[in-house]
Amino acid sequence: MDDHERDQERDIIGGIDGLVAEERALRDRSGREPGLTADEKARLRTVEVRLDQCWDLLRQRRALSEFGEDPSRARVRPADEVEGYRG
Repeated sequence: MDDHERDQERDIIGGIDGLVAEERALRDRSGREPGLTADEKARLRTVEVRLDQCWDLLRQRRALSEFGEDPSRARVRPADEVEGYRG
């Protein structure tokens, strides 16, 4: 893996870290009164979907790299393809 690929992977992981922190904060608020607003519930849903997509992208990149392929060929897949995927 070259420096550019490592930088791209670090960017993806950084995005995941930020989304996880946001998800955790929203979930913490959801357990307290008065709970989440409609906008916050929608944002939580968006964060969950985006996390699934980021994890999927990272798995694709690592699989391509493992088999000697170009990890930059990995693409963000539509939410309905990766939603709830547990690899």
